[in-house]
Amino acid sequence: MSLVPPRAARGPLVLFDIGGYTSFLQAVAKAHADDAFAGGVVPPAYAILSNLLDGIVEAVVPPATLAKLEGDAVFVYATDDAPVPRGVELLVWLRGAYADFERRLAQAKDLWSCGCDACIRLDQLDLKAIMHAGSFVLTGIAGREELSGAEVVLAHRLLKNSAADVAGTRAYALLTVAAADAYGVPRDGGVGLTEAVEHYAPVACVVYDLRPTA
Repeated sequence: MSLVPPRAARGPLVLFDIGGYTSFLQAVAKAHADDAFAGGVVPPAYAILSNLLDGIVEAVVPPATLAKLEGDAVFVYATDDAPVPRGVELLVWLRGAYADFERRLAQAKDLWSCGCDACIRLDQLDLKAIMHAGSFVLTGIAGREELSGAEVVLAHRLLKNSAADVAGTRAYALLTVAAADAYGVPRDGGVGLTEAVEHYAPVACVVYDLRPTA
């Protein structure tokens, strides 16, 4: 067996997370307990998730590289030599992923045939983005590259945050100041926030609304 040695890299670490999807699936499964998976038929809710995740990946890869799908989240990264957008264009890139998410969600709503109390929760789905930047290690495991390192862990832990209260919406992008500074993202238009993360020093962040402005 040939072993690929781990290699160090630096760059952006970005997670796109579909908010509300777990509770939506749970509600649908409960409401349709008698017909879900009957005869091997998979409820449409699962196809909707696949379509939404597909859209996120298509919107950001390339220039980012897909690290993995994590349930209802997409984890992507890039190395510093990749042509990742910088400045205002980075926010445009993140908002492009949100715009595609909204477009696909609207299409799903138009095709959604069930109006039960559980299925109408489709309206409650939203998308947030978490972006950090720093060093990480790429390791070959089971024929694919996996990311590891303290900065990778931090990016994931920031999925739980108080940004929605600051932004006034669940459709937001939370960038650590480390990421905003590394890629020249202007802080005007964003709201400052400091997150307490276990085992880390307080993390300075900037929160941006992903929704289109009038």
